[in-house]
Amino acid sequence: MTDPSTNETENPLHAFQEAHRKATWWLAAIVGFAALLLATPAIGHAEESNPNNYNCLGGLAAGEPEEGSEEQQVKYHFYCDGPITGYQLQAQVPLTGIAGQPTLTANATGKGLSDTFSCQGEVPGYALNCVGLAKEGYETITGQFAIGTKLCREPRVDPLLTVTYAYLEKGVVTQAIAGPFDLGRPTGCPKDAQSGYDRLNPKPEAAHKKKKPSKKHKKASSKAKAPSAKK
Repeated sequence: MTDPSTNETENPLHAFQEAHRKATWWLAAIVGFAALLLATPAIGHAEESNPNNYNCLGGLAAGEPEEGSEEQQVKYHFYCDGPITGYQLQAQVPLTGIAGQPTLTANATGKGLSDTFSCQGEVPGYALNCVGLAKEGYETITGQFAIGTKLCREPRVDPLLTVTYAYLEKGVVTQAIAGPFDLGRPTGCPKDAQSGYDRLNPKPEAAHKKKKPSKKHKKASSKAKAPSAKK
């Protein structure tokens, strides 16, 4: 999803160790939630779409100001080509606030949906974890989080998205995971040296060029190599 009116293109430590420690809790919560939610046969489970191979697209932009908060709000949105029951956003800069309830919109009609997700995460932290239900594919999920720096300040926030889908298969709750997908850097920011790149498509490091010896160094080398005069 690319917005031609902006300068950025959307795609796709220690902090990550903290996020990874929470992954087990997150997956367990999703499976438990799905076990209650999917007491009936899988909702909208499309056999032709493998939930482990979903494709998801999304992006970031400036969020809506939060009353009583002066922190930078960041709005994220994404959709996948199949139903999901959970997702995680993992950022490379600290998240200082998380909106607890994203909204869902049907891409085909543009109408809001009653289904939603519930989001949590340690603040400050590097990940937000959400459980809920998007019954069909191509339903846009829109949420918000806060960061402690300005939106366009480097390093600009660039979260990775992982989605999950829990469904019943022969009476057993089955868990599928797809991703990561890069939501890209925020739109609406001026171009800089990192524009056009993201965490999954980083800017190549500049090749280290061999320095040429200076003229002064050349003269010193010549004197050292010159044969001494015979006495």
